[in-house]
Amino acid sequence: MSEEEELSPPEEELSTSKAVEIVVENRAHGWRLDHYLSRLYPNYSRESFKKGIQQEAVLVNGLPSKVSRRLRVNDCLSVKLPKLADKSLPAENIPIDVIYEDDSIVVINKTPNMIVHPGKGNYGGTLAGALQFHFDQLSDTAGELRPGIVHRLDRNTSGVMVVAKDNQVHNHLSSQFEKREVRKQYRAIVWGEVQFDSDYINVFMRVHRRKREKMIVCADEDGARDTNTFYEVLERFPGFSYMKLSPKTGRTHQLRVHMQYLGHPVVADSVYDGREKLMLSDIHKKNENSPEILPDDDRILIKRQALHAYQLEFCHPKSGQMMKFQAPLPKDFTETLEALRK
Repeated sequence: MSEEEELSPPEEELSTSKAVEIVVENRAHGWRLDHYLSRLYPNYSRESFKKGIQQEAVLVNGLPSKVSRRLRVNDCLSVKLPKLADKSLPAENIPIDVIYEDDSIVVINKTPNMIVHPGKGNYGGTLAGALQFHFDQLSDTAGELRPGIVHRLDRNTSGVMVVAKDNQVHNHLSSQFEKREVRKQYRAIVWGEVQFDSDYINVFMRVHRRKREKMIVCADEDGARDTNTFYEVLERFPGFSYMKLSPKTGRTHQLRVHMQYLGHPVVADSVYDGREKLMLSDIHKKNENSPEILPDDDRILIKRQALHAYQLEFCHPKSGQMMKFQAPLPKDFTETLEALRK
């Protein structure tokens, strides 16, 4: 889905003076060594791990290894790298829509066009920076550049997210995501009229070999990961469908790839064949009863993927109570649905 599962790194900091010992977990079986380490320690680049592996600062089962080594469950890694330069995340006064807050968690409604945490070429204007400004205490389990960030949504996917205020809470929530105990529900507007009222999509996915920013459906092969989504059609329109999507796994771009695989890409998702934007004229072209000329046909309804994280249900890390939160549909989403209904 649009959500990427996070790995929980060991508590020790990487340094030149002391090697950190890591035992490879089940879900990292088959991953490349450099990929695994860069996911485990997001504040380091994959390139820095490549250099460390080549310089034998990383050992696998006590022996030097290749960057491309495929890991197995219970492999023992010894990792020793230079300390990072100070790259503290600056706090940014960016408004946040808070749905719920207590001493342990914050639940927010993320706006579209907001990156969750800093990455290459995108250091400012992030949700992580905004969280630094608005909250005095946040977990640092995922690294200094991801304060409180337990899971993520794509830049242009809006909706509900949970944020951890301390490391114990963070680890508890991460465990729920990893064990697939968190119930997630999305809303999407897709091209075309989906054939079945409801069904499961169960396929393998991996990173595109040439376009690394994309994911693709593939066979059960090295590097592929099993993915599963249950979908329901909420409303049908000429040329479009309004969907409820319930991902059972949490892979990068999962829902967007699944809908493309189904032959019904998410509206305005240019990466996965959904075009760059949806205009009112696109709706009229699909509807035989629409008049030939309308004065506002050139109006843009939505210019980001029509995907919204609508509901999140999980067990509160401290009280043990099951909690359910919903994020109302954003304006561009509701206006698109209104146009379709008319």
